[in-house]
Amino acid sequence: MAGTTTELASSVNPAGAASPTPGRLYEVADWYDAESLLTPDERRVLGRLRDFLEEKAKPLVGDYWERGEFPYEIAQPLIDLDLMEPAELTEGRTKPARGIYQGFRIFELARTDASIATFYTAQAGLFRTAIRVGASEEQKREWMPKVIDFSLKGVFSLTEPESGSDIAGGLATTARREPGENGDTWILDGEKRWIGGAFTADVLAVFARDVADGQVKAFLVPREAPGVTLTKIHRKTALRMMQNAHITLDGVRVTEADRLHNVNSFKDVAAMLRGMRSDVAWIATGIQAGAFEAALRYVREREQFGRQLGSFQLVQEKLARMLGNLTSSLSLVVRLTEQQEKGIYRDQDSALAKMQTSLLMRETVALAREVVGGNGITLDTDVARFHADAEAVYSYEGTHEINALIIGRALTGHSAFTK
Repeated sequence: MAGTTTELASSVNPAGAASPTPGRLYEVADWYDAESLLTPDERRVLGRLRDFLEEKAKPLVGDYWERGEFPYEIAQPLIDLDLMEPAELTEGRTKPARGIYQGFRIFELARTDASIATFYTAQAGLFRTAIRVGASEEQKREWMPKVIDFSLKGVFSLTEPESGSDIAGGLATTARREPGENGDTWILDGEKRWIGGAFTADVLAVFARDVADGQVKAFLVPREAPGVTLTKIHRKTALRMMQNAHITLDGVRVTEADRLHNVNSFKDVAAMLRGMRSDVAWIATGIQAGAFEAALRYVREREQFGRQLGSFQLVQEKLARMLGNLTSSLSLVVRLTEQQEKGIYRDQDSALAKMQTSLLMRETVALAREVVGGNGITLDTDVARFHADAEAVYSYEGTHEINALIIGRALTGHSAFTK
């Protein structure tokens, strides 16, 4: 798709041909009428993002995905779009942007590429949530403006080599407090893994277990601090553009001033995860949109047996299932966002959204690859990229099973987690 923001989508007429729909951003969202949820200013900002992604980012992603590198030449221009808290939506930054706008910002990024969405939400979602939930009011006044304008770039460093789903009890990185004349210093030792965006971050938000009380604490660690070593994780088959790091912390010294003062147990970390699972549910929904649109574009153009591929009954049945999955996912993430806008944050709600959208995403990208046939395993149709990247999104910020157990605990009052 190309053109101005008033010509960025199409609807499907009864004959199956594409026709322009003035003023619409999302072809697939027309079925849900998601467009009506956004204000004209929000649509304008999202249109600016759409133009950038279509013109600058999309032509690059296939080659960079194949090489396993990130197109850093789009990073600063993407930041310059002022998307996190756009001045035109926040009355000069005096109020936060609406949650529904933030959700569709993630959706728009993910419908172009999952790695680009993950790269941006590493700052706008994970790191920002760490500061918003974990920092004291004084720390937030200092750090949050820098987070919003990207002058302080950070990443969320929780997962470890031997602990993913069991990180609550298995977190092995340690923090030891050492009193001194100039204030207390903390000594960090341990390892973190799968930390996306670490190589370009200024600081790492590192979660460690206090050896004194056994509780989880959090620290902003300069990426280039003595004792910090980053190693790129190679040989990935998903999110290949995203640069994930294995981080080693060996006697790293951090001041008490750089400890997130409102993180004093894993309960505080769990409060962060609620918001982050919501973001991933939006990513899973955006991936479905990207895969569906790519498959629909292909079957409208490809001919087999002397007929357009999209005219066959079995192809249309698969397209209908894909659209059903996408529309269901949009319904779920929009409703979750509406609840959170009212201040209702519950573990089971974000877990349900992440679990279900990821499950539907997995089927949607598989159906997209199926209708594109053999060409669906090449990067030229875009489908292969969505198909592969979905596997990473299916697992991160809580696997299907972990999220199901969170929901089950809320339903029955009994925890089925193993000790």
